[in-house]
Amino acid sequence: MHEELENFERNHVWDLVEPPPNCRPIGTKWVFKNKQGEDGMVVRNKARLVAQGFCQKEGIDYEETFALVARLEAIRILLAFAVSKGFKLQQMDVKSAFLNGFIEEEVYVRQPPGFESARFPDRVYKLRKALYGLKQAPRAWYARLKSFCSSPDKTLFLLSRGGDTLIVQIYVDDIIFGGSSHALVSSFAEQMSREFEMSLMGELQFFLGLQIKQGLEGTFVHQAKYTRDILKKFNMGDSKPMTTPMSTNTALDADEDGEAVDQKEFRGMIGSFAVCLCARYQASPRTSHRQAVKRIFRYLKFTHVLGLWYSSGSSLSLRGFSDADHAGCRIDCKSTSGTCQLLGTSLVSWSSRKQASVALSTTEAEYIAAASCCSQLLWIKATLSDFGLRFGRIPLLVDSTSTISVAKNPVLHSRTKHIDVRFHFLRDHYEKGDIDLIHVVSANQLADIFTKPLEFDAFTRLRGWRGVDNALMKGEIESQWTGLIALLV
Repeated sequence: MHEELENFERNHVWDLVEPPPNCRPIGTKWVFKNKQGEDGMVVRNKARLVAQGFCQKEGIDYEETFALVARLEAIRILLAFAVSKGFKLQQMDVKSAFLNGFIEEEVYVRQPPGFESARFPDRVYKLRKALYGLKQAPRAWYARLKSFCSSPDKTLFLLSRGGDTLIVQIYVDDIIFGGSSHALVSSFAEQMSREFEMSLMGELQFFLGLQIKQGLEGTFVHQAKYTRDILKKFNMGDSKPMTTPMSTNTALDADEDGEAVDQKEFRGMIGSFAVCLCARYQASPRTSHRQAVKRIFRYLKFTHVLGLWYSSGSSLSLRGFSDADHAGCRIDCKSTSGTCQLLGTSLVSWSSRKQASVALSTTEAEYIAAASCCSQLLWIKATLSDFGLRFGRIPLLVDSTSTISVAKNPVLHSRTKHIDVRFHFLRDHYEKGDIDLIHVVSANQLADIFTKPLEFDAFTRLRGWRGVDNALMKGEIESQWTGLIALLV
C-alpha cells in the first residue's frame, strides 16, 4: 500500500486541495490481489487504490470511454506471423499504467482509506492523471500510446525504421512486442522504460491464460494450467477421461420435466470455456444439461496438454472454412454456423454460433455461415495488410455446391429473396474479387467440427491429432505435438 502511494507521488497523479463549492468527490478503496506465475505460484502480493467510478455520470464526470483490449484472434495472428518471420515475441508490463494517462475533466477523489492526512482531513485530491476505476482511465492511457501508427485494430501499433518493422500488441497494461531487428526491439524497450516504469518480463511465455512455448521449429500454445485449475475448481480432477466432448446421441432440449440444478454453478462451469450448445440452457439448467457439461470437462481432462501448433515452416496464405448444421436446435429449429480461418496451417480464428433466424433450407443455412466467415476473413485481411501482407482472392471453402451457385449466379436471385439482405454481401465481395468460393468434400470440411457432435474417428481426424489419442490413454503424451486444433484454446 505504501509502495502504491509512493508511485502516485512519483507520477504526480494528484494534489491535495480544499474542496471547491458543490464538490462531490469520488470515493476510493483498496483492492488486494495475489499475482500468480505460469506454474501457479504466487509471485507478488499486490495492493491497488481504485476510484469508485460507478458513481460517475456520463456527460457530467466524463464524455467518452474506450477500453484498450485486444481480440484473442489478433494475438494468435501475431504469434503465427512472428514464428513465420523467424523472430520471437517479448513481453513487458507497465506498472500502474492508468496513472500515466492525463485526464481533461476536473475530477476530485476522497483521501485513501487508512491514509487520511492528519493536518487536513477534510481536503480532497484533485487528479492530474487517471486513476484505476475511473470511466475515462482506459481512454487516457490509450492517448499516451498514440505516438505509433495505428491499424484497424486499435490495440496494434507499428513502427517502421530503415526497412525494419516493430510490432506492438496491447492488452490494457500488458504489452507484447517483437520485430525484424534486434536493435529496433531493444530501442523500443529502452524508450518505454524511460517513459514509464516497466517490468521487462523477457520472452513471451504466459499471456491471458495462454501458455506459449517459442522454439526454432515453431510456437506451441496451450492452456494446461487453466484446464487443471477449472477441473480442480469444479471437483472434476479425478473424473474418468472421455475421448470426445459430446456424444453423437446427445440431443439437448429444454428438458422441462428434468430436475433443476444450481444455476450459479452451471453458469460458472459453462463460463470457464468457449461453448455454444450448453450455454443455451443457462436460464433454466437441468440435470441433463449439467451431465453434458461434465462430459466436456472429462474430455478436457483427457486432452489438457493439447493446443495449437504454429510451425515456422508454414506459409502466410489466408483461407477460411465454413459449414452449418441445418435446423440443429431442437427448441426453435435454428441452424448452427461453424467457421474457421487459417494462416497456412496455423489456426488463428474460429466460431461456433447459432444463427439468428430460421433457415428454410440447408443452402440458406450454409449461405449465412459463409457470409459470417467472409466477414471474419476480411477483418483478418485488413489486419495483415498492416504487417505488409497482400492477398488476392481469399479461398473460402464450402461443402455445398448450391450455396456456391447462389453466391456466384445472379439469375438465382429470385429464389433467395427471403434471405436477409446483410448476408448478400457474400456475393458482393465475391464479385469484387475479395474472396473465391471453392467446393470442398464434406470429409475435408474442417468447420464441421464446430457445428455438431461427431464420431470419434471423424472428430480426431478433423482435430488433426492422428495417433495421439492412444498415447494419451497410455500416459505417453508429451507437450511437443503438432496439430490443428484443440477446442479449449
